[in-house]
Amino acid sequence: MRSFWILLPRVVATLLLVGLAVVAALHLFDYYQASPWTRDARVRTELIRLTSDVAGFVSEVRVKDNQLVHQGDLLFVVDKSRYALAVADAEANVARLTLTQAQKARDAHRTQRLDQMVSQAAREQSLSEAQVAAAELQQAKVALQQAELNLARTEVRAPSDGYVTNLSLHVGDYQQAGSPALALLSAKEFYVVGYFEETKLPRIRVGDPVEIRLMGIAQPLTGEVSSIASGIQDDVQSGSQGDLADVSPTFEWVRLAQRIPVRIRLDPIPAGVRLVAGQTASVTVVEGDAASQAQAGNQAVSAAQPAQ
Repeated sequence: MRSFWILLPRVVATLLLVGLAVVAALHLFDYYQASPWTRDARVRTELIRLTSDVAGFVSEVRVKDNQLVHQGDLLFVVDKSRYALAVADAEANVARLTLTQAQKARDAHRTQRLDQMVSQAAREQSLSEAQVAAAELQQAKVALQQAELNLARTEVRAPSDGYVTNLSLHVGDYQQAGSPALALLSAKEFYVVGYFEETKLPRIRVGDPVEIRLMGIAQPLTGEVSSIASGIQDDVQSGSQGDLADVSPTFEWVRLAQRIPVRIRLDPIPAGVRLVAGQTASVTVVEGDAASQAQAGNQAVSAAQPAQ
């Protein structure tokens, strides 16, 4: 009996250690397998691929690589010479057809007044010529508007605030209409895409608050889940429309959870933090009571932000 009381503390200590180990193992399993967090996240923004609507040699490039531009800023200019000549030609054509239309209208008016002196066919012919002249004048005016539009579009301007990136356009390059000229990264639409394992999706909801930690930046960012992707590419199945599906016959014993993109809207960025599209980040979706506290804190921060 005495030996039992001697061994009892050791048995209790061993059981406590085993229990703590089990609890820790369950916690780690939940954290790594089901808890909604990921280290696989990227900062993104909207990419605007700018092209020229008209073709020609580039006569001016007003921006530099990585430069911040604002909406309406001039980016580059296509040579205007031929388009200015086209406008002058269209203006001359409008002037000529204006005179022709006026003369045809006067002729038709005189012919209609000579009711008994000319035939019905002659009156109809003069009226038809006046109408044709009016239609040709209208067509010439449309051509003039098109020429003026082409001339105006030799100047390519920024459609929104953003950063010029990967600039390779130079004076003297021949720019094809519709071919990419440069890329503009929006400066106002940064967001984060986190790639979560499919086993973690049941614990993610649209509107959940999120904590984002950028690599190399100590200050965390906050945001909320704005949307969850509805599909990803199926690498197992291939084939063309109207044909039988080509499905791989192999099956791996170790099945890796697919990663599903989750888009995250960012709260106002703290001063001193500069976002760069492509930055890596770790993302944690806040759950439970912590989520309510985080949402209240984000609302207070948003209310304290000065109006812009």
